[in-house]
Amino acid sequence: MTYPAPLAEQRFVLETIADLPGLARLPRFEAATPDLADAILEEAGKLSAGVFAPINRIGDTEGARLANGAVTLPAGFREAYAAYVEGGWMTLGADPAYGGQGLPFALATAVQEQLTSANMALSLCPMLSQGAIEALTAHGTEDQKQTYLTKIISGEWTGTMNLTEPQAGSDVGALRTTATPAPDGTWRIKGSKIFITWGEHDVAENIIHLVLARTPGSPKGTKGISLFIVPKFLVNADGSPGARNDLRCVSIEHKLGIHASPTCTMSYGDDDDCVGYMIGDENAGMRAMFTMMNHARINVGLQGVSIAERAYQHALAYAKERVQVRRIVEFADVRRMLMTMRGLTEAARALTYLNAAAVDRAHAGTDDLAQREAQGLADLLTPVTKAFSTDVGVEVASLGVQIFGGMGFIEETGAAQHYRDARIAPIYEGTNGIQAMDLVGRKLPQGRWKSLFADMRADFVLFAADDQGGLVPYLEDALAALESATTWLADGGASGGDDNAAGATPYLRMFGLTVGGWLLARQASAAERRLAAGEGDPAFLNAKIVTARFFAEQFLPQAAALLGPVTRGAETLFAIPEEAL
Repeated sequence: MTYPAPLAEQRFVLETIADLPGLARLPRFEAATPDLADAILEEAGKLSAGVFAPINRIGDTEGARLANGAVTLPAGFREAYAAYVEGGWMTLGADPAYGGQGLPFALATAVQEQLTSANMALSLCPMLSQGAIEALTAHGTEDQKQTYLTKIISGEWTGTMNLTEPQAGSDVGALRTTATPAPDGTWRIKGSKIFITWGEHDVAENIIHLVLARTPGSPKGTKGISLFIVPKFLVNADGSPGARNDLRCVSIEHKLGIHASPTCTMSYGDDDDCVGYMIGDENAGMRAMFTMMNHARINVGLQGVSIAERAYQHALAYAKERVQVRRIVEFADVRRMLMTMRGLTEAARALTYLNAAAVDRAHAGTDDLAQREAQGLADLLTPVTKAFSTDVGVEVASLGVQIFGGMGFIEETGAAQHYRDARIAPIYEGTNGIQAMDLVGRKLPQGRWKSLFADMRADFVLFAADDQGGLVPYLEDALAALESATTWLADGGASGGDDNAAGATPYLRMFGLTVGGWLLARQASAAERRLAAGEGDPAFLNAKIVTARFFAEQFLPQAAALLGPVTRGAETLFAIPEEAL
């Protein structure tokens, strides 16, 4: 299964949706010139196609293996990660003060998309490290940054996040791992964590675990949680890895997908000597961890985009070759599936890149108001990016299997791997149901949706004045329904509580489809202007226009129709007694 990076698509979305040229005008991102961005995308495409993609199937069939507490990765994974490190790819968006390049997160997001499309299991390793970089940059001491952050940014060491315990999944406040102060100012960590992605491996010389734990006498629930750096190897005075810390990988999970990504059960302090170092203040661990998790949630949404892109490419190539009376790409229903895959993938990509650019503007805006506005947009979009885009990944991968027909159900074709790999993304880093509740319960009350909807309506006026006017009725109907649903939820629904919770998931879908349709229409409008000016590739630009129209015709009516399910309330959900279910 070859993988050519969708360079033209990525450049177009970075320009028209993320406004990379505008980001490059901010003092912090002046280096992100169009020429540099193009060069980075092209080189990342070579790494993805030539190094990551060829071992994707090997990773799926061989998987990670545990023996005597050590995890061994499939053939080629060590070399692929070494090539990633040698190319400096981990440094793209990181702080230059600690070895990073300081480039926009939006550009780094496009690079991460390529790597994830090529090999999702391997891409998870640097993705988790990127989250650790965010947490340490925001909350670490200068000494912690010099000791750990620089090494993670270089890629020499990797990072993990350790939240989950058997009794503490979504209910993080139920965790039992403890941290006891030691006389030397360090802490002794004791407990176990499950589902730790890349918790043990052989591709880097040290692993820096970020572990949530409770200190003595801490308050109950999430208010009593602190965050700790727990290195696999303690660090010598010269910065080199030293003695092995008192932690180990007990087991790795046998999973539906991402077989080459070691999902570990970690045990800390079996000999009561696991050394940890607190990040930030005591009992403020959730604040630091959410810095990491919000970054990770955008990247998990990106996984949905990435797998969708790979599944679409794979299914399209097969449909062009497979003959049943005639090539199956010539059949209307196969075209419907391919256009559905294409439209959903492009909508999710645009949403994800817009979210990443909002993060950039929140960090690098030129005034406080602009930064607050950008942060509000980033906060609003993050649960939508995570949930909508990962649902898209599963839906598109499933359609890919369908286009392959019976051969899609056969592992050797590789179509099933896309689906199996995609299926975890709606679950981890906060299930999609939790993302929907976060959107409704936390993000809508902040009110940032009002200015977003106003921006969308302003664009509709512009669309009506050009050749994209045919999209406007669909967009207006979808947005009107979304506004009604938003107002209903913001006012507490019929009774708040379960009524709002019952409508949260269809509301998030409604939100994603409507915003996705708007972003595709923006791209269609930009494509029309370029065609009129005689710029760009006409075939590519015409395809953007047609995709936006298909999405408007097929998906925006679905968005409007979700108003009923959103506002129906919870009565029917609980009308059957539990014992009769």
